[in-house]
Amino acid sequence: MKLSEYYGRRVLVDQPEWQSAKTPAPIEELPTMIQHGQNIRCLRCGQETPRRIAALPNGEFYCPRCINLGRVATLNKFYHVPEPNQFTIVQPVLTWTGQLSPLQAAASAEVDAGMKAHRHQLLWAVTGAGKTEMMFKGIAHALGRGERLAVASPRVDVCLELYPRLKAAFQNTSLVLLHGHQELPYRYAQLTVCTTHQLLRFYHAFDNLIIDEVDAFPFAANDALLFASQQAVKEAGGCLYLTATPGPALLRQVKRGKLAVSYLPLRYHGHLLPRIHLRLAPTWRRGVRRGRLPASLLSQLRRTLDAHYCFLLFVPHVADLAPVAAALKKELSQHPFVTVHAADPDRLAKVQGMRDGKYDFLVTTTILERGVTFPGIDVFVLGADDPVFSSSALVQIAGRAGRNIARPTGIVCFWIAGQCRRVRAAVRQVDFMNRKGQALKR
Repeated sequence: MKLSEYYGRRVLVDQPEWQSAKTPAPIEELPTMIQHGQNIRCLRCGQETPRRIAALPNGEFYCPRCINLGRVATLNKFYHVPEPNQFTIVQPVLTWTGQLSPLQAAASAEVDAGMKAHRHQLLWAVTGAGKTEMMFKGIAHALGRGERLAVASPRVDVCLELYPRLKAAFQNTSLVLLHGHQELPYRYAQLTVCTTHQLLRFYHAFDNLIIDEVDAFPFAANDALLFASQQAVKEAGGCLYLTATPGPALLRQVKRGKLAVSYLPLRYHGHLLPRIHLRLAPTWRRGVRRGRLPASLLSQLRRTLDAHYCFLLFVPHVADLAPVAAALKKELSQHPFVTVHAADPDRLAKVQGMRDGKYDFLVTTTILERGVTFPGIDVFVLGADDPVFSSSALVQIAGRAGRNIARPTGIVCFWIAGQCRRVRAAVRQVDFMNRKGQALKR
């Protein structure tokens, strides 16, 4: 293992390979766990476990919470080398040649200033606003200052989409991609793209950390990943949160003045978000069991198809896919479609088939709530009041419509069995951003 692989990380090894060499190195031995009353606290994930659950033989303990990253026990030590920022800066740092809209440029300048000051800040930008491109200026200036950066996301598919875009935008900078299915070994790089779980391996490594899709599972409401993000940043480092749907915890920090916020309420094409329309369907599930869909839903689907537009139809659960698909085959037999869900082995092929025009629509679960773009589609949700749909998920689902400049509007309609706080919150959030967007357009 190279010395550089210890920079800004907490490495679990019995003995550092290079420590036996005669060349001295600024190694630090860090504890892995501490006893806290009747609990054992893991210093990698920050979680506490009762002693009786964490017990090993001979009075030793381990952490079961983050064992998927390798067992942490009181038998071990972390080996750490403080981040030295040993990078060679090659100009130009930014090789992206695209142009930002005036609104994007204004938000980008705020992000850049926040990163320079190492502030903790939130970029609240609607879905389809071009958040990735708005990071480029701040990232470029930070890299030019010799800083070490990370762009993290809770979801592997977002990391896989971000990595080639960042690699193309910063061709002269060393980059590394880290996630749980990664086959390539770790290497030291100035810019790291990783899942938020991988942040558990770092310690005071990054001068600036960017967390994209901060509202997404599993980062949202996960204390271990929040702890990891705090530990991964240097003590005087900055953190930028990117989201279209900030959760209550972030909004409380904004309200208390602990988190600076920049808004971008318009998409790159300058249009407002499509409004969410609600339709009551109190007996929809009973009807589906009998092979029938709500008449208002079928009427809307036919209008969309007759206008030669495609659509996504979301349902709450995988178990809903088959009966809904059976009902659709009876009513819309001339239109090709498939169902798709997270465990579907053909998921990627089906999504690509939709992009290629092979299907007129997809029936899906929340797996397609974010990270996919189909031009000119409408979006419908059957059973939007089901507990599986959080308000942020509903906003993300609504954001699949209107992303293309050729059709920047689109129709978004939710069918609900009754009034629901999460659905109302999603409607309010879209309307809130549209009011801000309308004010900018005046």
